[in-house]
Order: sequence, then C-alpha cells, then structure tokens
Amino acid sequence: MSKYAGGCAHVHVTSDAEPIDNHECHCNVCKAVTGQQFTHVAFFNYDDLKVDHPEKMKRVPFNAQNPDGPLEICLCTECGAALMLDDKQKRIRVAVPNVMGYDDAHFPKATYHAFWDETKGYEKPHDGRPVYDSLRPDFKWPASAA
Repeated sequence: MSKYAGGCAHVHVTSDAEPIDNHECHCNVCKAVTGQQFTHVAFFNYDDLKVDHPEKMKRVPFNAQNPDGPLEICLCTECGAALMLDDKQKRIRVAVPNVMGYDDAHFPKATYHAFWDETKGYEKPHDGRPVYDSLRPDFKWPASAA
C-alpha cells in the first residue's frame, strides 16, 4: 500500500515519497478550477507521483488564460474525475488532496499560504502559517525528469 493514494476507481495515483512543497494556494487559477477560496496543493517530484493507467487520462490546460502553459489537469476518460496536475516540463506532479481522491485527514497539512494578494478583498490568513505572495522563498524548481 502506498503512503499517499488518490485518483478514482479507474486510475490510481500513488506516492511513497513526501511532497516537495505543500501549501494553501490563493491564486486565481486554482480558484477558477476548484471553486474554492483557497486550495490545498502538494507538489511532488515528477517521478514520485505514479499513475497506473496513463492511457485512461485526458489532459486539459490548467490555466484557461494560458493554454500553452506547463501544467495540465489530468482527468479520467471513464468518469471525468480530476486525477492530478502534470507538468509538461516533467519537473513536478501535483495533488490536490480534497479534490483528487486522497484521504485528506491522513495527508500532510499545508505548511504555508502561497500567492496571497491583498487586492483580492478577503482577510489575510492568520492561522500561524507563513503567508507569501508566491511560493515559499526557499522553493527550488526541480530539474526536468527527462
């Protein structure tokens, strides 16, 4: 059994590795895609998040305003479930625990807030976790998995 398991009945997404970044995202793209005020997002190294049936995935742009951007939402072709975000540059794969079938209660909690923008008109998070206007300052994008 994997440490983290998501997906649907047709496609299983798993990892035995820990996320390399784990945050509450406040960006407009996540808001548009999930309909949530903020979204728990976990980045994994590309090869650490495994998919058992990639042939059953449909890919659509993550950001409708930038359809040629690096991230794609992977959806199950049989049931339409959101499975993961896949990076065309093969640096990361992304899990959204409460949307992509993970046991959210057993998933590591986000460690900070990312892409906070005071112009969005809601109160700044004050739950004790750091709040940044982008990813955490020490985050380094991994090299492509080739």
